Amino acid sequence: MNTRASGKSLIGVLALQGDFVEHVAVLTRIGARTREVRLPEQLEGLDGLIIPGGESTTIARLMLRWGLLEPIRRRAREGMAVWGTCAGAILLAERTADLDREGLRLMDIAVERNAFGRQVDSFEAALDVPALGPAPYPAVFIRAPKITDVRPRAQVLARLGDGSVVAARQERLLATAFHPELTGDTRFHEYFLSLTYSQERSPAPTAAETG
Repeated sequence: MNTRASGKSLIGVLALQGDFVEHVAVLTRIGARTREVRLPEQLEGLDGLIIPGGESTTIARLMLRWGLLEPIRRRAREGMAVWGTCAGAILLAERTADLDREGLRLMDIAVERNAFGRQVDSFEAALDVPALGPAPYPAVFIRAPKITDVRPRAQVLARLGDGSVVAARQERLLATAFHPELTGDTRFHEYFLSLTYSQERSPAPTAAETG
């Protein structure tokens, strides 16, 4: 996949909890500049931000504690691309019934936490993801959520064989229910980089703004 001068991108990885080290390693491998983000001022100048897998309630609490919720929302409205993987997808969603703290609520989707069972029920699946090309994508699911509703502002990128939605996009917002950082396939990270080079630099609307 052509990421078009990926080395110019500065991609932040939210480094409060979860698989942020693994994301940084993949981004470095494909030529992106990276920054671990723990404080609001570290969001400035970023082309994109990855919210990693981990424990969604813990990450939500830490974002509130360190004053990151509103700054991330503001930067997303200004055009910064945001990608949530697993727990990160939960935090991106406008609707998550059982999250005990406020998430970002940026993306017009609904997500069900732990929809496929506990960690012992983790699995791998070969996904058909047309946006990444014809080859199946090897997705790793660990205590994975499920995207249960995708409203018109968002679009489905991938489903499991039973029809469950596991990846979606809304302009420069991306949500995946699995862990791309745990595979040797870098295509989803390259795809996210391509979103940071979108020709359309108008702010990505939030679900609240679109009604």
